[in-house]
Amino acid sequence: MGDNYEAFTAENDRLIDKLSEEKAFYRSKAKILSKTDIIPDSLYIEKDVKRGLRNANGTGVIVGLTKVGDVIGYDFDEQGNKIAIDGKLYYRGYDVEDLFNNCVKENRFGFEEVTYLLLFGELPSKEELSEFTKLLGAKRELPKGFARDMILTAPSKSIMNKLARSVLAMYSYDDNPDDTSIENVLRQSISLIGHFPALIAYGFQAKRSSFDNESLHLHNPIPELSTAENILRMIRPTGEYTDIEAKLLDLSLILHAEHGGGNNSTFTTHLVSSSGTDTYSAISAAVGSLKGPRHGGANIAVINMMHDLVHHVKDITNEAQVEDYLVKVLKGDANDRSGLIYGLGHAIYTISDPRATLLKSMARKLAESKGLEDSFHLYEFIENRGASLYKEVKGIDKPMPANVDLYSGFVYRALNIPVDIATPLFATARLSGWCAHRLEEIITGRRLMRPAYNGVQPYLEYVPIAKR
Repeated sequence: MGDNYEAFTAENDRLIDKLSEEKAFYRSKAKILSKTDIIPDSLYIEKDVKRGLRNANGTGVIVGLTKVGDVIGYDFDEQGNKIAIDGKLYYRGYDVEDLFNNCVKENRFGFEEVTYLLLFGELPSKEELSEFTKLLGAKRELPKGFARDMILTAPSKSIMNKLARSVLAMYSYDDNPDDTSIENVLRQSISLIGHFPALIAYGFQAKRSSFDNESLHLHNPIPELSTAENILRMIRPTGEYTDIEAKLLDLSLILHAEHGGGNNSTFTTHLVSSSGTDTYSAISAAVGSLKGPRHGGANIAVINMMHDLVHHVKDITNEAQVEDYLVKVLKGDANDRSGLIYGLGHAIYTISDPRATLLKSMARKLAESKGLEDSFHLYEFIENRGASLYKEVKGIDKPMPANVDLYSGFVYRALNIPVDIATPLFATARLSGWCAHRLEEIITGRRLMRPAYNGVQPYLEYVPIAKR
């Protein structure tokens, strides 16, 4: 027994030493790379490189044309200077505000109608919408054995990571995965849109069970229910939800469904689709893009910031205390030390983000119905005071409107939607736009995207290994 224990201890120490050596190797190489891979900012200016595919005035470089969505956030005067204007967002030429308000007025679910519009370029008749909704409903259930083999057997701490892997795994369950004809890509797109609520819900439940030591609750999707209803039903242990909760989530999905061709994940869809690859590879790549904290993951940054604020501010109704906290955030002394107030500012919108404006109207009604007025006013104070604080503390004098992430964070919190689900919900909504853009790229792009990078590494003469 003693010999076995000593042998075990020796082997364990050896493995620990090996891991320490490996970690030291990576650390030392990372230090080298952090120096050798630096390219001076002056070179980007000298060679007129559009860093981040942005022009010098912050506008995006035009790389394509699209009929799917249009994002309007600024105009130009006669001298070519940017002019700040109220933001507008159009889906296939229709103002998203009209789509949103019509659903509110008629007290009905609208995400499926918006999905139809994005995919097919026209608003459906009542009969067409009914037929399409039934088709989506028939795709709600995952392929036989998929949940067990592809989700529960290999859970992930990140629901977005699990979602990307699940989308790729769908390739293996498709009898005709590589056919990029319009008919086949439409079939694959509608199947994925139908499957997504179950994919995120089961990925979430697997994560809770495997990593959070929570009970596993798996509810079957119901074909007759809307996307929003199925999501709430499947992520909650009891499967219960109210009509107003589902309709508020539905409205949130509508506002996240599309945002032009230039946002990172949609551009990723165009880029990857231009290579002629399959639908599952293209959509999985888009999911990976949206996962990033500079893109879709920003909604989690807002939720985490608000959690930190509530934890460190004694009285959230005291505006002076809240302002002190925000000043600390901007100075890099609070929250994640990034110096950013999350939920403010946007790459395109200057005066207002129409999605944030509409979400704010939802958030106010939700706050009133749930007794969360103090919490809502906290978000509103951040919106109203944040831009001037950026100027006072950091000297940044530009429009910093509330973006969609600020009030979506409030809505998700009020709906008791876990933080883990925030970005997957974004993906579920944006999938409709991704699929529409993929179809557009296949139909009208027809050319492999191949931008250029200038090589700036000086040429070197090879040194034989014996002389290094």
